[in-house]
Amino acid sequence: MEKHPHTEFLFSYGTLQQLQVQLDTFGRALSGKADALVGYQLAQVRITDPAVLASSGQEYHPILRYSGEPSDQVTGTVFVLSAAELAAADSYEVDDYQRVAVTLLSGQAAWVYVAAGKN
Repeated sequence: MEKHPHTEFLFSYGTLQQLQVQLDTFGRALSGKADALVGYQLAQVRITDPAVLASSGQEYHPILRYSGEPSDQVTGTVFVLSAAELAAADSYEVDDYQRVAVTLLSGQAAWVYVAAGKN
């Protein structure tokens, strides 16, 4: 995926892949492609934010925890966003998450939300 000015790449492995969450958060369906992140494991976090619960319909959301193990791989979708849409994604994600820069299996640089305090 080619980067244009003001373009951001966001790797999603969870609810941001859901159409309803995309419509609620960005006002549109996102386009993206399959990719993976190496060195992380999936865990779960309980969501209590009413807006996030209403959008995703799920009380427990996946969350990434850094393992550093090359055998650990999480699949998902890398989306192309504007800077404003990335800010909207920041608002959607609860305090249990923090956004970090990563390099995906494909070599694509992207943002991803991981467990806060871990990278």
